[in-house]
Amino acid sequence: MMTSVDTELIRVLGDPLRLRIVTLLARETLCTSHLVEETGAKQTNLSNHLKVLREAGVVETEPCGRFTYYRLRPEVIAQLADQFADLAESARNAAENKRACP
Repeated sequence: MMTSVDTELIRVLGDPLRLRIVTLLARETLCTSHLVEETGAKQTNLSNHLKVLREAGVVETEPCGRFTYYRLRPEVIAQLADQFADLAESARNAAENKRACP
């Protein structure tokens, strides 16, 4: 059985700033201003990264007056974690499998 891991999601989360945003949003729902303050990133840079996270389905938005709040979608992270757990289980089960060299 081939174990599949969502490589696009890994690419999205592989960026250090996006991973920092996800880590912050794992603790609380934040607006862009909070994220600028917490990360030190410029507003435009942060907005671009939030757009990538939103399009990948990692975060969802909640309009609140003139602010937009961002919330992490934990089920997306859990699904990726499950994929890695399946990969680890496959490796454990195949530990004794060794293909002979020609």
